[in-house]
Amino acid sequence: MSVVVEASGLGLRTRRGWVFRDVDLSAAEGELHAITGPPGSGRTSLLLALAGRFPVGEGRVVRHGPAALGQVAGVHEPDPALTVGEHIQERLLLLGPVPRRRRQLVPVAAVRARRAYRRDAFATAISGAGFTGDVPFDPDTRGRDLTPLQRQVLGLVLATLSGPKLIVADDVDSGSDAPERAWLWAAMARLAEQGYAVVASARAVEPGSPAIEHRLADPADVPARPTLILPRPTPARTPAEVTR
Repeated sequence: MSVVVEASGLGLRTRRGWVFRDVDLSAAEGELHAITGPPGSGRTSLLLALAGRFPVGEGRVVRHGPAALGQVAGVHEPDPALTVGEHIQERLLLLGPVPRRRRQLVPVAAVRARRAYRRDAFATAISGAGFTGDVPFDPDTRGRDLTPLQRQVLGLVLATLSGPKLIVADDVDSGSDAPERAWLWAAMARLAEQGYAVVASARAVEPGSPAIEHRLADPADVPARPTLILPRPTPARTPAEVTR
């Protein structure tokens, strides 16, 4: 499996101190990773940094292919006025057909979905993302009426359409009950099996999920870097002071 994203020594510091430090993470094709931690631990910031959407103060991120965002509240989320089907139609129209020279670089499912932007777009996009008849929403549901689980699923479907190597999704366990969380973690695992590197953030990984967990510490527990205090330089003496 080829590595899709590599992060080494990542650190984020605010005026209140370090949020996270010395984070190392490597995700390859076919892998599902989970960034977990308490509120305020920097899960969303780290997730966006891996996708190239957020600058960090320390460390280095190398991506070997394009990244796409799933559901990230306040950054990438459904339009309240559009239906699920309209979201998919709009995304496909914006992307257009895959250029011939890039077809070998884009998953076959994404190529097929982008060819079908005028006909059967919803069904093609859903099946292309690895979802079957158990997908938990209707194409006529508007963004404002989507449940937390449905918002996550729509985000994943839209992310696959651009043919990325890396897909990230934030707070995947927020607002969902145990059966919904189990369904979503299984869906993300199926997405990874198609060859994507999937990185999700959550408070915790659902039991039984094959996700590789990366736990962030509470910001209060992140050690501060020692500060080197140098002695104050002695002012230079004038010639008159030296002769006294």
